[in-house]
Amino acid sequence: MKKEKLILVTNDDGITAPGIRTLIEAVKPLGKVVVVAPDSPQSGKGHAITLGFPLRMNQVDIFEGIEAWQCSGTPVDCVKLARDKILDQPADLCVSGINHGANHSINIIYSGTMSAAMEAAIEGIPSVGFSYLNYDYAADLSICKEVAHDITKKMLTTNLPPHTLFNVNIPNVDRRAYKGIRISRQANAKWVEEFDERRDPTGKKYYWLTGEFKNMDNGEDTDVWALENGYTALVPVQFDLTDFRLKRRLEEEWRF
Repeated sequence: MKKEKLILVTNDDGITAPGIRTLIEAVKPLGKVVVVAPDSPQSGKGHAITLGFPLRMNQVDIFEGIEAWQCSGTPVDCVKLARDKILDQPADLCVSGINHGANHSINIIYSGTMSAAMEAAIEGIPSVGFSYLNYDYAADLSICKEVAHDITKKMLTTNLPPHTLFNVNIPNVDRRAYKGIRISRQANAKWVEEFDERRDPTGKKYYWLTGEFKNMDNGEDTDVWALENGYTALVPVQFDLTDFRLKRRLEEEWRF
């Protein structure tokens, strides 16, 4: 008898977010689903973990027929606790999202959605983070559901390396303008940020982060280009941050 695939589902928008419900619906035909997600929104937490404070988990009955747990910690905490305390066997796949808002280009560094997937990949679980370029809580996620199902199915039926990690961003376009999935690279783009100085009712200063997204990359193989042109961008990501080109140069030029 063929063993059922075990799929860990998590996110950073919180366990009650519409995106995670859509993601569960997308992947539950493909295997046994277990959900471990934050009990409140954790956007922008990156790869943060909780130190010096207790973590709490409670089982919740909010997805019919699905084992689900909410955690007081970060998205990465959720994955760590799932592996150590919840799952009775190693997961075959971890899916994170569906995030409300983009996680393309440099955003992957700050993204709790992608950090949760990355933590699973570090543990040897092929993983993927899904994000939708729409911040509306009531957004139509039907295209996202199809994308998540198709990519998850491909991952479960392909012999991928254990540390595989994909960053998937879905464009906010009308279905008639949607062009499909495009394998891409991370664009050279960033936020040009500044802090708006303000005063509270007592006259004390406080600061509000603002900024503008700037794309410095003219390539037509990037995630930004794909999204601007109606494609879902799928970027294979690695967590080894070694700059191998500079490493080779230093080995040749520097002597100690």
